[in-house]
Parts: sequence; structure tokens; C-alpha cells
Amino acid sequence: MDGWKTRTQLVHEGSRRSQYGEMAEAIFLTQGFVYDSAEQAEARFHKAGDDEFIYARYGNPTTRMFEERIAALEGCEDAFATASGMAAVMGSLASLLRAGDHVVAARALFGSCLYVLEEVLQRYGVRVTFVDGADIEQWRGAVVPGVKAVFFESMSNPTLELIDIAAVSRIAHAVGALVIVDNVFATPIFSNAVADGADVVVYSTTKHIDGQGRALGGVVCGTKDYIRKVLEPYMKHTGGSMSPFTAWIMLNGMVTLDLRCRAMADSALRIATLLETLGQASKVIYPGLQSHPQHALAMAQMGSGGTLVAFEVAGGKQAAFRFLNALKIIKISNNLGDAKSIVTHPATTTHSRLPDDQKARLGITPGLVRLSVGLEDVGDLISDIEQAFSVI
Repeated sequence: MDGWKTRTQLVHEGSRRSQYGEMAEAIFLTQGFVYDSAEQAEARFHKAGDDEFIYARYGNPTTRMFEERIAALEGCEDAFATASGMAAVMGSLASLLRAGDHVVAARALFGSCLYVLEEVLQRYGVRVTFVDGADIEQWRGAVVPGVKAVFFESMSNPTLELIDIAAVSRIAHAVGALVIVDNVFATPIFSNAVADGADVVVYSTTKHIDGQGRALGGVVCGTKDYIRKVLEPYMKHTGGSMSPFTAWIMLNGMVTLDLRCRAMADSALRIATLLETLGQASKVIYPGLQSHPQHALAMAQMGSGGTLVAFEVAGGKQAAFRFLNALKIIKISNNLGDAKSIVTHPATTTHSRLPDDQKARLGITPGLVRLSVGLEDVGDLISDIEQAFSVI
């Protein structure tokens, strides 16, 4: 609703109640819907109304609640919920592109996103040009007339490089290109990508939106024309829709999203500051630190450094593994944005398929560690990090 603040939207936006007047959002676990008549079925297949449903792969009341809530939070007209974050990424691109189209993308991306761009899309005749995302001049040189879309992570995985959304959007829009932003690291709490110029915003809801490691999910946000005329036909026919039960989980996760993200970011800043002060890590990467080369952009674009910290453990892979194995509270996994703090070694997990020279170019060194800060007491997390460093 107009005028509602973020935390109110996260609790109430998009709510639908049945004839029973339930307080909590209902889970409509049904694959199909009954029509009062054959004429009604015909009419609905011709054009379904805003609150009319045909088949769970096309839409569902619980899923629609989630889509409306995230669209309101993102400040866009509509959204489509997907089975995973990568289903959202693939859908946002594949639904738009045809053989012969040209995409310009940032080079620093999650490994699966790189696979989609380098392998899948190019296999079907889409031309892809990669640029160093932080270099606006490279965008300006690559985004030429005829480019159909640009794609980038607003904060890159895992080296926390920021891209100036407004600047890249101006360049893209000048040649009629669509701007597709994977905003998962920045979160919808700290980044308003649509206001900065993005046309389409993609999230893995598996991360902060669920925030408790329970379910895979994704969502694509954009204009009603893009979501319903471009994306929806592709998604509903290829089967990448979110399940109603997952949508219910995501709705409940959103209620505390603002509180969780802000608490996690506060702890991340304290941990990054301590790591930099103590000098136990040979390099600390956190946009909330003034030492980060894009600190000013982070403050202007997000107002926060976010919930993740990356740092180098001197001694390469062997030392990094000893550090990870010595942690007691922080868990080794490859997820992020969870209530539990998670540590990842990108070079051997999330980005392991990349050749060594490409890892080096992206700054994914053998000693790089990515820390997703959770909701534990920050003092306990700091003590855990310090004792793990003492082991190496």
C-alpha cells in the first residue's frame, strides 16, 4: 500500500484471506482449481483475472502473495516466483533473448551464472561480451547499439566488487538495452536497484529472504509487461515455478528480513573492522570499510557494507583449510544470508570450475575466504575467528 514503510510491507503486503479469515498466510497446496462451468474454464484460459488461477505451474494464491509482497518491497510493478535463484537468472535471460542477440555482462559473477552466459546462451547463438564491472569505461565501450541486455551482480560473488547501477543503467538505456541485476548480495533491504535504473531485478530467495536454510527459491521483479508478457510464458511452459509451500516459507521469512539484514550487517562491520585492525588476515574486503576502493559507492548505493566479509588467509589453500576446520561456531557450507554464520572457500567450491587464470583475474585466490555473517552474538563470532587464526 502507498505510504507503508518497509517493515510494515514485509508483514502485510499482498495478504489474501479465505472465507475463514485466517491470521497467518494460508498454504494452498493444490495443483489445480475447479471451475463453476465449462464457460468459466474457457474464459479463464483465455484471460485469467488478477485473483483467478488455472494451474500451480502458472500461479497459486500463496505464491501470488509472495510475488506481490516482494514486488512492493522492490518498488516494481510485478514479480514471478521461481523454483531456485538460478531458475530466476536463467528465466530472466532466456525468456528475453534469441539467437543473434548480444548481451554484455560483468566478468565477476557466481559460477553458475557464468556457466549460463558462457556455455548455455552462447550454445544457442547468443553473443556475450564480458567487461570488468567496476570499470564504467569498459561498459561504455561494450554497450553499443544492438545490445539487447546487460547483466551483472550489484555486489559480486565472492570478492564483493560493487557496480554502479545508475551509471551502467544510463549507458544501457541510451542504446535501448534492458538492465538485469542480480541483487542477492546487496539484498532488497540495502539496495533499491529499480530506483537506481534497473529494469529487472533477480534474487535467490534461498539466501536472505528465507534466511534460515530451509528451501530453494528465486524471484524475478520487473514491469508488468516484462513479467507477464515476456517471462511468464517462458516460465510456466518450462516448469521453473515456485511451489506454494516454498512461497509460504518465503512469506514467513520476509517478516523478519529487515531486522535480520540490519543485525547481520552490523556484526559484519564489527568483524571486518577487527580483522583489519588485528592484521590476522593479509587482506580484508568489506564495502563498509573505508579501505574498500568502492566504499563511497557502497554508502551511496546501499548505505551499508552488507552481510558478507571476504578476507585472505596468508599461506594459501592449506592455511585457509586449517582456518576453516578450526572454526567451532561458524559452519562450512556454500550458502549465504543464513541466520547461521557460514564460511566458504570459493576457489574449491562455488568457483571451482573456473580455470586458474580466470580465478586469479577475479581475485579468487587460494587463500580467499567468504564469510556470511549470521545472527549469533558478535562477540562469540569474533572469539571463534580469533581462535581459528591462532591455530594457523
